[in-house]
Amino acid sequence: MKKILSVLLLCVTIFTFAFNSPALADAVSGKKLFAANCASCHAGGKNLVKAEKTLKKEALEKYAMNSQEAIIAQVTKGKGAMPAFKGRLKPAQIEDVAAYVLDQANNKEWKK
Repeated sequence: MKKILSVLLLCVTIFTFAFNSPALADAVSGKKLFAANCASCHAGGKNLVKAEKTLKKEALEKYAMNSQEAIIAQVTKGKGAMPAFKGRLKPAQIEDVAAYVLDQANNKEWKK
């Protein structure tokens, strides 16, 4: 019985890390990257170019930007007035920025 439990626990752990790579993104590193690259237009989760397209949870949901993948795509490719950061930031750094944005939108100050 102990072997079965151990194997089951190991499988769950492997599955969690293997299929949930966005969770490995680092919101702490993302905060620093955000401050250096994004805050000039998005300070406090706002949007100085298009006021309605903030980084607050409601706006992210409204504009289908409420997933790690969507934010990564937006930051990587850019869109409209937002520049592309592909080539400026490494893919792992973009993942960190996305993790920070989601963390702020879901749990922190931008939620207000």
